[in-house]
This record gives sequence, structure tokens and C-alpha cells, in this order.
Amino acid sequence: MVVTTRVKLDRISSSTRNAHLGTEVIVGDQIVAAEGYVLAVRILHDKSTYNTIEDVGGRMVSLRAGDVLAGTLGTRRALRGYAGVVPPTIAPGDTLEVLNLGGILGRCTSENPEIGPPFRAEVLGAILTFPELGDRVGRPAHIRDLAVPPADRLDSDVPVVYVVGTCMNAGKTVAATELVRGLARSGLRVGAAKLTGVSLMRDALSMQDAGAIAALTFNDVGVASTHAGVTVSTAKGIFNRLAQGKPDVIVAELGDGILGEYGVQDILRDAELMRAGAAFVMAAPDPVACWGAAELMHREYGLPITAITGPATDNEVGNAYISAELGLAAHNARLDPAGLVGAVLTALKAWALGPVSPASR
Repeated sequence: MVVTTRVKLDRISSSTRNAHLGTEVIVGDQIVAAEGYVLAVRILHDKSTYNTIEDVGGRMVSLRAGDVLAGTLGTRRALRGYAGVVPPTIAPGDTLEVLNLGGILGRCTSENPEIGPPFRAEVLGAILTFPELGDRVGRPAHIRDLAVPPADRLDSDVPVVYVVGTCMNAGKTVAATELVRGLARSGLRVGAAKLTGVSLMRDALSMQDAGAIAALTFNDVGVASTHAGVTVSTAKGIFNRLAQGKPDVIVAELGDGILGEYGVQDILRDAELMRAGAAFVMAAPDPVACWGAAELMHREYGLPITAITGPATDNEVGNAYISAELGLAAHNARLDPAGLVGAVLTALKAWALGPVSPASR
């Protein structure tokens, strides 16, 4: 028999947004220990760093000891953040950690010295949803409830500008945002997407603020954090939904890096998704990363690089290496957004002339 309790939530994390929670919820003691299920937890201590959570409106709000938080079970494999997993069993009274700013909950397996230990939280129970009017028997809430459906086939024919990077914090979101802004100001209707990573609305909201007519992430498809095996159908579902708004172009950021564990490689190897790719912008922090990215994109994926951006292009030293040694365009998204947008507009015009194989571009 399921034992239920009414709980008042102090914070509702953005990762739970598909569940459409109110501030008062019913929690049950039967917990499904699997990614995507929504739990209520109580924060056990205060922190001086990495001590906020993104709410369902996209605001960053503080977490304090005693706060009751709605979060989502999930994994994280961040090079510059926490790593964590969903434990095999979870019961009320157990302790989990808050693995990211979007409210992903799991058991932390590796910390990062720059941000300190994660928040520890006591599990109160599974938040229940009551989908049928008058239903008195709840079921555990999951973020795939009311989600954008994934797709096995890409029905969209909208050209895509893929923004990829060599690692976290390489400048992908800055580049994607400036591309959205510049393409929109050139008169195009721009859709935006975040295809891989761990749940957080911030990047999609940034692109929407820059002028995107709509912005979706993998979280909108009911995925807490991406990994190999889920990203292709998730990306196709996102592109199909964005296409309903009739954009002229989609700017799609791929979180993490081209050698990371979030499933970026699956997307870059999918022929259908790559046929839609009109431009490929690479964010990299240094010349070694630029060289490695060029090698990987050519040898592993048979894909071109339209332009390199990120910290490697912060001054003429990196730009000279990229142009002279790699034969690629270098445009810093902060210092030369017009050049970056111009390179992408040229690629879009070439793509519109007719489909060609990615390797021949």
C-alpha cells in the first residue's frame, strides 16, 4: 500500500517543468529509481558556492537548509562539474545530491574542486500526478508527461546551423546566441535548440531573448540528461516540432564536447540529421583543441567546419594559427559576431543551392 503525504514545495526546479507542478504536491513512499522521475527532497545544509537552482521560470534562486525542492532523477558526466548516477534503489529518508543547477538529483560519484561538494538532500518521496479528473490514485510524475514526442524520422526540411565544441565552457552558447541574434536581424525566422547536455533552461532562454521564435531543449522531450542512444530521436523530435513554426533556419547547440559522454557523437554520425546541416560552427579553447576538432570532424564524421570560435579566437595569435595552419575561418563570437554570422549566411546560401554530401562540402 502506498503511503502518501501532502508537501509544500519551496523550490520547483526547471528540470521538472513538463510535470507542471504546483507549490503543494502529494508524495508517495514508492519511488521508481530511474531517470526522469520527479522527487521531493529536503536540502540538508547551506553552501556558499554553487548554491542556486534554476526555477521553472528560468530564474536562479537560492537554496537554503530546510528548503523542500522538486527535482528530477538523472545522471551527470560533466568534465567541469559533478558526475553522478541514479542509484539502483531509493526510499524516503535516503540522501541524494543535487547534481546541477537545473535540479537533477542522483548520487554524486565525483566532485569538482572549483565548486565544492554538492548539496545533500533527504528524500521525502515521489511526487504523484493525478492525470484523470477525479482520480484518487496517483502515479509517480515523470518529465516525459506532456513532452514533445521523439521521432525516428526527420520530417523537417529546415536548414540547421550546428554549434558544437571540444568541451564544456568553450563558448558554444555565446556563439549560438550571437548567431540567433545576427540571423534574426538579417530578416530570417530563427528556431533554436539545445540538443545535448544536462537539464537547464538558461541556454535556450538566452537564444530566445536574442530573437529566436521558439527554443526547445532535450528536457522538452522528457530527457533529464542525454547519453548515447537517445540523442538522435530527441533531436529529430525537436526539429520536427520547431518546423511547425515555419522557421527559415534552426540554430542547434550541442552541449558538452565532441568526445564527451552526452551522445553528441550519435548526432554527428546520423546521415539524416547531417543532411540538414547547412553550417558547422566549432567552439574551442586553444590551438590544440582546434587541431583536434578539425581532425575529428574530417576523419571521424566527414563533416566540414564553417568557422571556429571560442577562446582560441580571442586574439590574433589563435586566429593566425587557425587560418594559416588549418585553413579555416576564425570569428570570435564576442569580438566579431558579424564575421561569424556572415560565414554562416554564406553557408546557408550554398546549402540552399542543393543537397550535397557533408564530406564534399
